Amino acid sequence: MTEQDLITAARAGDEAAFAQLIEPYRRELVAHCYRTLGSIQDAEDAFQETLLRAWRGLARFEGRSSLRSWLYTIATNVCLRAIERRPKRLLPIDYGPAAVDPHGPPAAPLTESVWIEPFPDDDLALRDAFAGPDARYEARESVELAFIAALQHLPPRQRAALILRDVLGFTGAEVADALDTSTDAIHSALQRAHATIDKRLPERSQQATLRALGDERMREIVDSFVDAWERGDVDALVARLADDAVLAMPPEPTWFRGRDVVGTFLRARPLQPGMRWRVVPTNANGQLAFGHYVWRDDEAAFVPEGITVLTLDGAQISEMTVFRGGMFFERFGLPDGDAIRAG
Repeated sequence: MTEQDLITAARAGDEAAFAQLIEPYRRELVAHCYRTLGSIQDAEDAFQETLLRAWRGLARFEGRSSLRSWLYTIATNVCLRAIERRPKRLLPIDYGPAAVDPHGPPAAPLTESVWIEPFPDDDLALRDAFAGPDARYEARESVELAFIAALQHLPPRQRAALILRDVLGFTGAEVADALDTSTDAIHSALQRAHATIDKRLPERSQQATLRALGDERMREIVDSFVDAWERGDVDALVARLADDAVLAMPPEPTWFRGRDVVGTFLRARPLQPGMRWRVVPTNANGQLAFGHYVWRDDEAAFVPEGITVLTLDGAQISEMTVFRGGMFFERFGLPDGDAIRAG
């Protein structure tokens, strides 16, 4: 069936035709919602609301724009309404100053959901490095933690305009139509958004860094990180850190800066004598990442503890962002605790 055939059938109430019509856009729409909201859970909720609104509004779709553009318009406005109902998403380094005592326990997790969440690379599912010929940022570059964190500092409509234009490559007229404004207003919003976001982004993206390292060097970094963590070799991990390396652990607001400070915390807390770990490589936000499992005697198994996303500066680790808890493991296709036993 052609797209028009599916639209006609869906308008007549055929839910299977509607599902088939939407499926090619599912993962990219979830990624779009994630960029806007900074949370995979919020993104999935926004996508479900987008589906509902598209189903109810399909009779009004006249085909003057592409189906893809129409769906993105709905998703964008769903996300803008969601932003009005909840606090801005952050990383700990944007929440407060670095902790000065690595020997003490981290502060208690915040009860409200204010933290940026990790995003599974498999959910990008984009064919090319750029979503469109006018896009300014690569698909994977546009979900890097630094980029997502920078986006959250933009006012909502500036954020939406930048994502639609510079990430997805829609024309200025299409963006203006999606946001119900003029092309001049979009041009002005983009100028202000670029001024803000360019100050917050590193000089080099993680995609450029990973390409420069090459596959063999990346495998060596991954293997050495896994080996050092599972052996509890703090010295080997510290040797991998940049001088001003950062360790953050959302949902805890506590974070540390500096190779020696981070090393002291690792030695005193997660890698203290007697701790046992298993580490499984994965990918998140277009970056190297790992699922961490800690041994629990009462369960006689390694249980999910958190997902660590690495930010690299050359071959050195400049940031370790540890998303605590096991709530993300299923989304990343990581094994559950029962699948990892002593061995």
